[in-house]
Amino acid sequence: MPGRNRRISFLKNRSWSIIIVLTLLTGIVYIGWPHIYPFKSRVTTVQNDDHSKPVPVELAAVTQGTIHQKLIFTGTLEARAEFVVAPKVGGRIRSLDVDLSDSVKKGQLIAEMDDDEAFQAVLQAKADLAVAKATQIQTESDLTIAIREFERAARLRKKGIASDSQYDSAMASLQVKQSLVAVAKAQVMRANSLLEAAHIRLGYTRVTADWPGNDENRLVAQRYVDAGQTVSANTPLVLISKLEPITGIVHATEKDYASLSPGLSVTLTTDAYPGDVFQGKVDRISPVFDQATRQARIELAITNPDIKLKPGMFIRAIVDVRSIPNATLVPEMAITSQNDQTGVFMVNKTDLSVSWCPVTTGITEEGLVQVQGEGLSGRVVTLGQHLLNHGSVISIPDKPRNYLPDILGKGQ
Repeated sequence: MPGRNRRISFLKNRSWSIIIVLTLLTGIVYIGWPHIYPFKSRVTTVQNDDHSKPVPVELAAVTQGTIHQKLIFTGTLEARAEFVVAPKVGGRIRSLDVDLSDSVKKGQLIAEMDDDEAFQAVLQAKADLAVAKATQIQTESDLTIAIREFERAARLRKKGIASDSQYDSAMASLQVKQSLVAVAKAQVMRANSLLEAAHIRLGYTRVTADWPGNDENRLVAQRYVDAGQTVSANTPLVLISKLEPITGIVHATEKDYASLSPGLSVTLTTDAYPGDVFQGKVDRISPVFDQATRQARIELAITNPDIKLKPGMFIRAIVDVRSIPNATLVPEMAITSQNDQTGVFMVNKTDLSVSWCPVTTGITEEGLVQVQGEGLSGRVVTLGQHLLNHGSVISIPDKPRNYLPDILGKGQ
């Protein structure tokens, strides 16, 4: 019985504890509710008040002008043309008259080869020609005598004094002399030809810069040998390059290839002369793409009057693909997106609020973008767009009061 009484007492105490806790919670909620509800209302009010406050922004004017579509490439320079100077005969180099970077005129003497053998060959050919001419004179003299003897035999045969065999013998002798004269003339021609060939070989010992084309001056790009060396025929002595104009080599991807055509203007800069801008044009476009790189070779003709540009230099080339006059232009920073739509915020001309204007963008050049759309005139927001909606009120920090009429279109 005592244990049962203790259990009943415990249950009564526990029930009273639960009742007291629930009573306290109910009182707290009842007392605190009026304070919680006004707080929520105040937060909402503050948010609404913040939304209606002017948004500080920066503005820029919408302009009209010409914009250019440009493609930028990197590449290297190559010589416009190269001419390898090499002797046509072998031998020892007696003298080499040019060195690296020397200016060379067309037809200028570059080197002289040892010409002793060639000179002796000329003398031998002259002697052979003299012998052939003497032989020709002798055979022509013999032919003259044979003609006289034949004519005498013909007269005697007509008078019946000479026999037919004597006449036939004189005719045979005449024909032999005629053939000997023909052989002698041929030998003279051959000797003349051999003498001319000897003169040509002697001329080959003087190596000149006879490149094709109309340009009169080029530069020595490389020197391969020195005076005193013995070389064989067609051994390169020096390399002469044409550097005006100079050729720029760039490579275009499929995306840019369709925009390029011969004759487009090009501006070019190099690390060697960072302050200089060189002019040129697109000269040749390869009709095929390299299968390894999927790019096409583009050759640029670059004017190089002072020969500053050299083959092997790294270049940056800007190709002016096309230009659009009277285009509507806005700063690139003004372009933003809302609801998957590209546009700008235009400042209304009646008050300091903005309107959302969808646009279609085009060419971008030096921070300006070509745009097309409705109502694109006046001023456009360039900073603070992420806080704006259509109809938002704006403010322009750090601007004098007389700046506002100009924004609203009421200034001069």
